[in-house]
Amino acid sequence: MRFTTEQRLDDGVLEREFALGEIPGILWTPASASAPVPLTLLGHPPLGLRKMYPRLVARARRAAADGFAAAAIELPGSGDRPRWAAAEQARADLRRALEADEPVSDEIVDSLILPLVGRAVPETQAALDALLSLPEIGGPVGYSGGVISVGIRLAVVEPRIVAAGLFAGSFVPRAMFEEARQVTIPLHVLLQWDDEGNDRQAALDLFDAFGSTEKTLHANMGGHTGVPQFAGEDAAGFFARHLR
Repeated sequence: MRFTTEQRLDDGVLEREFALGEIPGILWTPASASAPVPLTLLGHPPLGLRKMYPRLVARARRAAADGFAAAAIELPGSGDRPRWAAAEQARADLRRALEADEPVSDEIVDSLILPLVGRAVPETQAALDALLSLPEIGGPVGYSGGVISVGIRLAVVEPRIVAAGLFAGSFVPRAMFEEARQVTIPLHVLLQWDDEGNDRQAALDLFDAFGSTEKTLHANMGGHTGVPQFAGEDAAGFFARHLR
C-alpha cells in the first residue's frame, strides 16, 4: 500500500488516498485515537470513487465520530481503472432492457454481478490485509453498503468481518441466495420500499434466506435515492454495537 495524498478535513479526520497496485482507495481515520481503532469497509456502486466521494466522506466522518476508521477502494472497471469489456457489455444490456421496459433476465443479472463479485471480493480482502497492517487500525471490521452480492460473498468468506450493513438496492443473481444461507454474522439490511430498480419481493426473499440469527430489516418508504437521514443513524448504531 502506497499513500499518495494526505489532508485533514475540517473536523480533524485524516483523509489519505492510497494505491494498492493498480487499485485506488481512500482511508479516513479519526482525529485522535489512543489505541488501534476498528475499521468499516465502505462499499459503493460501480460509479467511481470520485462520483461517490460526497456520500462516502459523509459516511466516513460519521464512522470517525464513533471512533472507527473507514476505507473504500475502487471497484474493477470503474473510475480511473482500466475499462472492463465484459462489464461494459453487461451494463449496456441492462440499459437496453430497462429503456425498453422489459424484464431484466437472469442472464443479464448473472453477467453483470457474478464477475464483479469474483474480482471485487479478493481485491477487498487484499486491501483489508494492507489496512490491518497499519499500526493505527486494529479491527474488528465491519462492511457497509455497496453492491449487496459483494457484501454477501465477503460475509461468507472473510472471517475478519464481524458485522455487515447491506443495502437491498441492487440486482442479486439466484446463485447468491444459496450463499446468503451461509451468512451467520449480524446483519442490518436497508430496503427502500418503492425502489424503482429493485424487486421488493426478491429483496424480502433474500433477507429471509440469510442464515444469521441476528438480522434486522430496516424498510423505508421511497425510491432508491430517498433514504432518510435517520436510516444512517440506525446503521451507525448497529456498527457501534458490534465494532466496539
